[in-house]
Amino acid sequence: MPSIKQVQITFDCADPERVARFWCEVLGYVAPPPPEGFATWDAYNGSLPPEQRGAWFACSDPTGAGPRLYFQRVPEGKAVKNRVHLDVRAGTGLVGEERLAVLRAECARLVALGAVCERVLVADEDNESCIGMRDVEGNEFCLD
Repeated sequence: MPSIKQVQITFDCADPERVARFWCEVLGYVAPPPPEGFATWDAYNGSLPPEQRGAWFACSDPTGAGPRLYFQRVPEGKAVKNRVHLDVRAGTGLVGEERLAVLRAECARLVALGAVCERVLVADEDNESCIGMRDVEGNEFCLD
């Protein structure tokens, strides 16, 4: 059995490009150039039948280390808690007040991009601090 070499994370959403560009800002990812023969993504989308315009968007880690993120338009809205979520590792290696300060600063940056801060979990005897958040379409993620 061959081993899996890569993984892609797919988001169901209402506005793929908007959500993708949010995650580009969060993670330092980049959007691909428009398809061959098109100067812009708007030009590409304009060439498609109306029902296919803006149906998907993708972005990737410019270093190649992280997974590709793919965003696809679906007709239904988000209704329940995610079964899988991303942990954005902003405080790796930090503890206590130093970690919490870094997480709060990153939280403020992401809120300015359209994210919502749901809850701040302060360190206890078993766990370090983390912040529960939602992206621009309500998908849960954690600052860890």
